[in-house]
Amino acid sequence: MNRARGLFVAICLNAAGAQAQDAVADFYKGKQIQLRIGFPPGSGYDLAGRLVAPHLGKYIPGNPGVIVQNVEGAGSLTLTNQLYNTAAKDGTVIGLISNAAPTTPFLSPETAHFDITKFNWIGSNAPEVDVVVATGPSPINRIEDLFTKEMIVGASGVGGALYDMPVVMNALAGTKFKLISGYSGSGQVTLAMERGELHGQGGMGWTSIKSHNLADVKSGKLKIVAQYGLKKHADLPDVPMFELPKDETDKQALLLMYARMSYGRPLLMPPGVPAERVKAVRAAFLAAMKDPGLLADAARAGMDIEPVSGEELEALTAEVMKTTPAAAERLRRILSPAEQRK
Repeated sequence: MNRARGLFVAICLNAAGAQAQDAVADFYKGKQIQLRIGFPPGSGYDLAGRLVAPHLGKYIPGNPGVIVQNVEGAGSLTLTNQLYNTAAKDGTVIGLISNAAPTTPFLSPETAHFDITKFNWIGSNAPEVDVVVATGPSPINRIEDLFTKEMIVGASGVGGALYDMPVVMNALAGTKFKLISGYSGSGQVTLAMERGELHGQGGMGWTSIKSHNLADVKSGKLKIVAQYGLKKHADLPDVPMFELPKDETDKQALLLMYARMSYGRPLLMPPGVPAERVKAVRAAFLAAMKDPGLLADAARAGMDIEPVSGEELEALTAEVMKTTPAAAERLRRILSPAEQRK
């Protein structure tokens, strides 16, 4: 009797699953999904979005088309706010946002018009590792130099690793970064490095370097001086890491910054998307990450593929939300414009 009852339940569950799959396919058939990227064309985030776009639709039931749209502004906060407040909540919009966005409600709550816990996380192609990169002629050659010599670095403004990491490390670890802000983007910072105006960058994604500057690293034109995080990147076994602060509040503050790297380059959908569509798109993302065509494209671009699932990003967000008020306030003060003017 129990065996028969179990078989009946299994049949019912399979039927329900098939019906949900059919409903998802019926919805997506003949539609287009907008994959909105919160950064300009040619950026590392743009590359990550355009890597998955041609392959995602064939793994979603109904095989919708996927078109890419760049929505620039405020380090992807323009897009993040848009996704939460005005974007369609039916599953036809996916966003690719900055990994700094999940920490914005802690650090700049006046600009975060969203609740990060209510988004539907889809996945990320890989965790990110930020590094300190110096030009060949600069006086910075090893991690110890960052504590004894001034390193002139550039950024556009608060909210991204180029700005936030050197400022935070000066306050929490005692480094001597001198930050010049106001550049229009990472491309302008790179040009300033080439002109000799800057010694390097204080928080550049290793994936971006692999994609755009690997030849310069191999030639010695650029030097990878240090890496952030809790675990060394497999590509950088000989590049040293910064030690965590001994003070518990400072340690939590830095771990909040490091959480950004765990998000990588995250994809998400607005709140309110039907659960069965979120589930289908999450599964499609993981399937696309195994697609031979995508893997070949990633290899050519020098991009890491170490997929992070939507469920893992959801769990990471829950951990981020446990950040103590004291640690969040410590970071807010460090990154506030008033503090930087002192």
